[in-house]
Amino acid sequence: MDNTPLLIMKGITKSFPGVKALQDVELTLLAGEVHFLLGENGAGKSTLMKILSGVYHKDAGETWINGELVEISSPRKASAYGIGIIHQEMNLVPELTVWENIYLGRELTDLFGFLKAETMKDQTTILLSKLGSDIDPAATVSSLSIGEQQMVEIAKALSYETKILIMDEPTAALTERETQKLFQIVRQLATSGVGIIYISHRMEELFALSNRVTVLRDGTYVGTVETKEITFNDLIKMMVGRDMTTRFPKEVAEFGAEVLRVEGLGRQGELENISFSVRSGEIVGMAGLMGSGRTEVGRAIFGADPIEKGTIFLDGQKCTINSPADAIRVGIGLITEDRKHQGLVLGMSVGENISLASLAQFCANGFINDDQEEEMIAGNIEKLKVRTPGATQLVKNLSGGNQQKVVIAKWLATCPKVLIMDEPTRGVDVGAKAEIYHIMNMLTSAGVGILMISSELPEILGMSDRVLVMHRGKLVAEMPVNEATQETIMSYAAGGES
Repeated sequence: MDNTPLLIMKGITKSFPGVKALQDVELTLLAGEVHFLLGENGAGKSTLMKILSGVYHKDAGETWINGELVEISSPRKASAYGIGIIHQEMNLVPELTVWENIYLGRELTDLFGFLKAETMKDQTTILLSKLGSDIDPAATVSSLSIGEQQMVEIAKALSYETKILIMDEPTAALTERETQKLFQIVRQLATSGVGIIYISHRMEELFALSNRVTVLRDGTYVGTVETKEITFNDLIKMMVGRDMTTRFPKEVAEFGAEVLRVEGLGRQGELENISFSVRSGEIVGMAGLMGSGRTEVGRAIFGADPIEKGTIFLDGQKCTINSPADAIRVGIGLITEDRKHQGLVLGMSVGENISLASLAQFCANGFINDDQEEEMIAGNIEKLKVRTPGATQLVKNLSGGNQQKVVIAKWLATCPKVLIMDEPTRGVDVGAKAEIYHIMNMLTSAGVGILMISSELPEILGMSDRVLVMHRGKLVAEMPVNEATQETIMSYAAGGES
């Protein structure tokens, strides 16, 4: 590997009103390496990358690219220095074609100002073929899978002759197969000399891909280490400043009676004859590839999507659920996989979000009892250790982990018998994940039954009592967790047999 530093950032400091986001942070990136940037939510990773990509201006510090002291004053300037960024949220125009997206804002024209469409299509084909992709340049982006859109994002970044590529949670919405394809491309890019800064909360990716790791904590630089010389527990200690005794702190709760039973659940083209049960105090993990129907099962039980066939029983009693309001009334809650768009109202406060699903408890004669509502909100903030200046803080200003705790608090306030948790730890750091797992233990010890839908197999195996596997809208396997392995689950999820 060429050890010439592509990038040196040192003494980087950045403040916002009332907050010191970064203090004397440093980062060195070598040519041809995959360098993980690690830290809890709010550690300063995104701020540092926004400074590198020209979105934010630093207050102090120096940036060197290929040995030259530079000032990155805008995203355009960052591109000129060979810096590309692939955001967690796709930055493409769905209605435009692949080639139109790649050349958006810098279209090639002839002497008369006419677009050189064929040239741009050909160049797009070449870019994609370098990534081992045969995506049609004339296809509209909206017709592509998430993995294919990710490929277009990478091709777009490389079209700028990128030498420093920032990848922010690139696998968050990818299937297992798409993730493995992305890994191949990341390694291929590194071999060609591109330096990659990779941000992810998935520790498996860190050990599978990275050469070195830089850790930030509370806006400060903790250290840079060789991946091969560090253990999982050592990295966690660097991140959170303390030892974590176990990654999955699962406690065995005493199972009670069956709280949820689903029989023959179906909807044409999406779900077929789904039947399973959840007992009081039990965590039932539901695995499956993207598009397998995992999320659809949760939404159907909660009344967010219609059911054409099947029956739902709660505490042994048949119940009719035609809407989320019906589900809440009988004691079912749903933590959606997309907290920002479906789980929270970002423009409202922490307190308003927490009481959103349970306001009826505090109403009498059309008036809300403010004292009772505030007492409940304060109690849940304390119980779930939500880090917030107060209940009036806008929820959009919290870290991802604390936003997720607010979503959980909202459903705790309804006193659920069954809680459906769809991707409960997506996009939150390791420390916050452990706290959410402790909350799940607290719920099951209180007798709540949990249906946990997750794409992270270590989480399924680490926190479930029983495992269900979905494939193309069907429930294809059910097993005790002590009989399940990642290989067994993936075999069923891919349509095979154990």
